[in-house]
Amino acid sequence: MTEERVIPFVEHLVELRKRLIIIVVTVVIGMGFAWNLADNILVFMEKPLTGQTYLTELKKKVYLSLKQRYPSIYNRAKLEEEVNKPQTKHPLNYTAPLEPFFIQCKISGLAGFILALPIVFHQLWLFISPGLTFRERKLVVPFVTAATMAFCVGAAFFLVVIWPFIINFSLSYETEGLRSWLSLSSYVNFCLRLILMFGLIFELPVLTLLLARFGIVSYEFLAPKRKYALLASSIVAAFHSDLVTMFVIMIPLYLMYEISVWVALIFGKKKPAAETELPAT
Repeated sequence: MTEERVIPFVEHLVELRKRLIIIVVTVVIGMGFAWNLADNILVFMEKPLTGQTYLTELKKKVYLSLKQRYPSIYNRAKLEEEVNKPQTKHPLNYTAPLEPFFIQCKISGLAGFILALPIVFHQLWLFISPGLTFRERKLVVPFVTAATMAFCVGAAFFLVVIWPFIINFSLSYETEGLRSWLSLSSYVNFCLRLILMFGLIFELPVLTLLLARFGIVSYEFLAPKRKYALLASSIVAAFHSDLVTMFVIMIPLYLMYEISVWVALIFGKKKPAAETELPAT
């Protein structure tokens, strides 16, 4: 009896080790492909430090529109200085001899992981597929495609929308007596951590879709737990020390839960209609 219970568990561990080895090898290969792209990725990550972001362009458009419609307010608020204010680049600094090399390793590692996402999700599917029915196993291509796209959309959303907002907000505290001295490691580590977090946050609707199709979760189960989801989002976001980062994590995380609720409603497994009981004779 004990031997029959141990063997399946050992087989699961062997299968898990096999899948993890394939994932690690694939990520390392992806890291090799992304190695030469690390400098370009770092330049894109540094773009908010140049002051040339969608926020600054939007602010200029608003000020110029205000100048045309309400010139008195425009002149009284001295917005001309803000419009013509020169953009200064804030350089990154490093203090350790091999710090840029390790930063390149981290950037290419995350980029390699993103390149290997189809293989990563496929290996995860193969690990859980023995417990699925033949019909459920056919969902492998939609699952891998949706999961990969969701992670990439989350990472792109952070880099294009959220990251410039965080950096611009941070640099807005600069004055004549207070200047920023940004560390290369702190800047890149902060950005990479949030890229990974936003990618995982955007995976929530895909995971909910999968569980809903299998009948594990449903709209009736998720909808009443919105307050707990909001609390959980706040707790996850609270691990970041600054208030701005907390909000930019908490809001998307809760929105993904809200989307997941509606995904479960639309794509969830429909319950069969209850059979009517025959009257007792």
